[in-house]
Amino acid sequence: MPRQVLTLDLKDDAVVDRYREYHRRVPVEVLDSLRDAGVIGMQIFLLGRRLVMIVETAEGADLRRAFETRVASHPRVADWETLMTSLQQRAPGAAEGEWWAAMEPVFDFSGPAPRA
Repeated sequence: MPRQVLTLDLKDDAVVDRYREYHRRVPVEVLDSLRDAGVIGMQIFLLGRRLVMIVETAEGADLRRAFETRVASHPRVADWETLMTSLQQRAPGAAEGEWWAAMEPVFDFSGPAPRA
């Protein structure tokens, strides 16, 4: 199951609490569209205004293409994406045209269990 780690920023401190509140009540159509796009799991973490999203997808799912097509899947999904985009801005270092920027893995510990 492929996993991607992405980041972006909220526009300013004034929207942080609103962003948290919106994510306490994500519309079912948005959640369904994520499942239909091949998203198996998603977590979003917040530090200050920086967001980090960890997304796990089904094998072979193209996350960027899936996100583009899911917006058209239901009017509530399009409204949600418009609302979220109004609160967000690209993170420094994001590639041209990249909204949620892919983060570079720099360390991965997956060693054996500790020895007794």
